[in-house]
Amino acid sequence: MKMKIKNSAPILLILFMGVNWWSCVPTANIKQEDRNLPEAYSRSYDTANVSDINWRDYFTDSNLMSLIDTALKNNQELNILMQEMAISRNEVRAKKGEYLPSIGLQGGAGLDKVGRYTRNGVVEHNHEIEEGREFPEPLSDFMIGAYATWELDVWKKLRNSKKSAMYRYLSSVEGKNFMVTNLVAEIANSYFELLALDNQLEMLQTNVEIQQKALSIVKMQKVAARVTELAVRKFEAEVFLNQGRQYEISQMIITTENRINFLLGRFPQPIPRDSLSFDKLKAFDGKAGIPTQLLVNRPDVRKAELELLAANLDVKVAKANFYPSFSINAGLGYQAFNTEHLLLSPESMIYSLASEVLVPLVNRNAIKATYYSASAKQVQAVYNYERSILSAYIDVSNQLAKISLLEKSYQVRAKQVEALNRSINISTGLFKSARADYMEVLMTQRDALDSRMELIETKRKLLNAKVNIYKALGGGWN
Repeated sequence: MKMKIKNSAPILLILFMGVNWWSCVPTANIKQEDRNLPEAYSRSYDTANVSDINWRDYFTDSNLMSLIDTALKNNQELNILMQEMAISRNEVRAKKGEYLPSIGLQGGAGLDKVGRYTRNGVVEHNHEIEEGREFPEPLSDFMIGAYATWELDVWKKLRNSKKSAMYRYLSSVEGKNFMVTNLVAEIANSYFELLALDNQLEMLQTNVEIQQKALSIVKMQKVAARVTELAVRKFEAEVFLNQGRQYEISQMIITTENRINFLLGRFPQPIPRDSLSFDKLKAFDGKAGIPTQLLVNRPDVRKAELELLAANLDVKVAKANFYPSFSINAGLGYQAFNTEHLLLSPESMIYSLASEVLVPLVNRNAIKATYYSASAKQVQAVYNYERSILSAYIDVSNQLAKISLLEKSYQVRAKQVEALNRSINISTGLFKSARADYMEVLMTQRDALDSRMELIETKRKLLNAKVNIYKALGGGWN
């Protein structure tokens, strides 16, 4: 039977020396975060918030919902983030195993031949195992047993390290949620842009047809010597100009479709859509809630908060490196030079029990550097968290202001379009009766077309603002 027990007498001396060093642990620069936010975006204190609405209820277009569903399954960047989440989850699993006892099995076999005129050789050849039997030569060795090691987490270093890894995993989840929010918003914005381009293209096609009819009238008036060749050429040039704009918008439609297909993780193909529904789509008519809801609803703010919690724990882990570490090692098994005696108890039984204390005394520069780095990262995480809160608030404030101004702009442009539409009929009638020249007709048609195109563009911006305020408030990920 073999027994191994380490002498623990020096432990008291080590602990006494370690206590003197604890007072020399440096103090890190720890910063507290500022979570204060204005009470409201305006005079309204309504806590109703559109970010609580599921994106399937917020966007009612069935084609858009189908596109978003496809993107959430196939988008490559989102799938990459999902794998990063899996990596973070495995790191939590690894950290959890560090503060639990480690138990394993071991076994071995060996063969040893020592020289006769050595210390071990003399011992073996002058001693008998039992009467009439000497040590075998060469001497075989067989062993089987179990071992256990356990670092006592007295200062919660290992548990804090595991918690820090858990917060970083949750941070990666919020990073994925933020990616989903941006993905939903980008697809919705591109989809509304596609609808606007379709309507602008249709507007150009209608206008080209009107201008071609006007061109025919001008040609007849030239034959009747009522206008010159210059008027004909001016009307022709206007037709060609708008035909060229048609090709530009067609190219923009293809580019927008390809952008959506890329977000959906597929090769270019037509995007199903109902362009006629563009005028019926409603702009933002919901509630923005109160600023403090951003701390809960915005994934990027939650991500920054979790990273800050992890950084706070990292400082505690780094500080615990200055303190003594305690560990226990134990083993139990059987060992013999012959397999016939291997499992005999208690003759072949072996066991060991040892405790260790490790106290850093000299050259602690590496520990200090790690501690100061953890402190600097904690301060950095505080600034990042405060910046994310400020950015979220300004983002919402900007979108609310944009929505208010765009609504007023849309109303004015609608009146402008209505006035110019009436002026087209007036100018055409005056031209036929020779009371207006062709340039007045051309300029009126051009102004009317531009105002219609601007009206469609303003409507697109309103729909984009509806998407962007939803994203700014933290909607779209749940």
